[in-house]
Amino acid sequence: MSIIQCIGGFVAILIFLYIYYWRRNRDEFAPINWPIIGMLPGILHHLSNFHDHTTLFLKHHGGTFRFEGAWFTNTSFIGTSDPMNVDHIASKNFGNYGRGSNFKEIFDFFGDGILNSSSHIWKQQRTMFHSFLKRKTFKNFFQQTMKKKVENCLLPFLNDVSEIGAQVDLEDALSRFTFDSICTIAFGFDPNCLPNKFNELREIAYQKSLPVIDEVIIYRHFKPRCLWKLQKWLDVGQERKLKEAEKNLDSFLYERITFSKQEQSKCSSSEEMDDFVKALMKEGAGNGGMDEKYLRDNVLTLFLAGNGTISSGLSWFFWLVSTHPIVEAKIIQEIKDNWPTQEENQTPLRDVDLDKLVYLHGALCEAMRLYPPVPFEHICAINSDILPSGERVSPNTRLLYSLYAMGRMEQIWGEDCMEFKPERWVSERGHIIHVPSYKFIAFNTGPRSCMGKDISFIQMKMVAAALLPKFHIKVVAGHPITPKLSFVLHMKHGLKVKVTKRCI
Repeated sequence: MSIIQCIGGFVAILIFLYIYYWRRNRDEFAPINWPIIGMLPGILHHLSNFHDHTTLFLKHHGGTFRFEGAWFTNTSFIGTSDPMNVDHIASKNFGNYGRGSNFKEIFDFFGDGILNSSSHIWKQQRTMFHSFLKRKTFKNFFQQTMKKKVENCLLPFLNDVSEIGAQVDLEDALSRFTFDSICTIAFGFDPNCLPNKFNELREIAYQKSLPVIDEVIIYRHFKPRCLWKLQKWLDVGQERKLKEAEKNLDSFLYERITFSKQEQSKCSSSEEMDDFVKALMKEGAGNGGMDEKYLRDNVLTLFLAGNGTISSGLSWFFWLVSTHPIVEAKIIQEIKDNWPTQEENQTPLRDVDLDKLVYLHGALCEAMRLYPPVPFEHICAINSDILPSGERVSPNTRLLYSLYAMGRMEQIWGEDCMEFKPERWVSERGHIIHVPSYKFIAFNTGPRSCMGKDISFIQMKMVAAALLPKFHIKVVAGHPITPKLSFVLHMKHGLKVKVTKRCI
């Protein structure tokens, strides 16, 4: 048989297989399960609008679907947006679901921090974080830090932007603000990534590293392990970009940890140590001290929780409010009603004062319902199980529950689920309506729910209450707003805005 005949026969077989699988999968929401490569082409085709396509896909399939990855790879998973499944996985049968070895490989940069840990190590770390976050000294330190950063930096920066008439990427400004804030909480050190003046903005490699890490990590979920491992070994493609970002951030973290150790050695035992690293070192002093790797891994967890997620939540909130003037007017009126004599560059400090802003709280919840800072969670089954939806789960099966899709499900939020309506969170008596965490999933649910939920709301309310009465924020005409495919839900093109002062 000639080579031409062999090639012709091979092409004929491919055409036959294409027609066969196309006819079996003509549903636009049922990707073709190809031999060898599975459903991977279908997911790659929709990467540009991954979250929205996944939402439509899960709606079409009743909230749960089994994705078949390429043969001999660990890319298959069960995707779900069913709240009963999520409650089962994350709460009721929590003991059967852990991170799995694949998770730790994907998130290898985060070391042995709480993000990657399981079992008794995870419990110890969670207890340690919980103890730190609940301290009265920390709470006071946190609120004073936020107040100082808002009044002395964020407000003057936006005031300068308004005076010179510049366009600014508000998402970038908020990311710099939260990075500075979390550095102060972690190390007692402010790197001033967000200056007072717009013209003083500069690129800072370590501050830009986390968004790069977020982006590359998400692709590891869908690439065959052997492929991204090969790219890492060859130091090419996204893995090369990841390596550079990790190097920049690690260099900064270890430098600050070393400086903190030197500072601690000069402190007397009676001195108050408010920041996170000093508190950790003080705790470990009686056990021979803590090594730098342990400190780095736990500080990195703090950065992951307190930088990207907060700036993401605020960015989507300001965009939604700017496009809903009635909501904006109600929030501003609520702020004025509670602080009628608020001075220039002054912001409410105490959490008891911020608790009065019920409508603002509802607007923040509504923004995170539609645009959760972490759009999906990754978990792995230890033993066989059956989900409430009837889906059978085998040992070592990966499960991804989509927080993004859950915020857009009619069966959870009603037929107006796509509307931005802070009113859905406020009762007739003017109180916040409680929604179970397995439905309002922005802070996760069950034992792995976010420990920093309360301080996150304090920070976001403080920023919103300071900015909205003073500045009108308008998105630049024609600027596209769409989610970026990354571990934290950033905006693909940033949030370009014009800022103008309000007449008071």
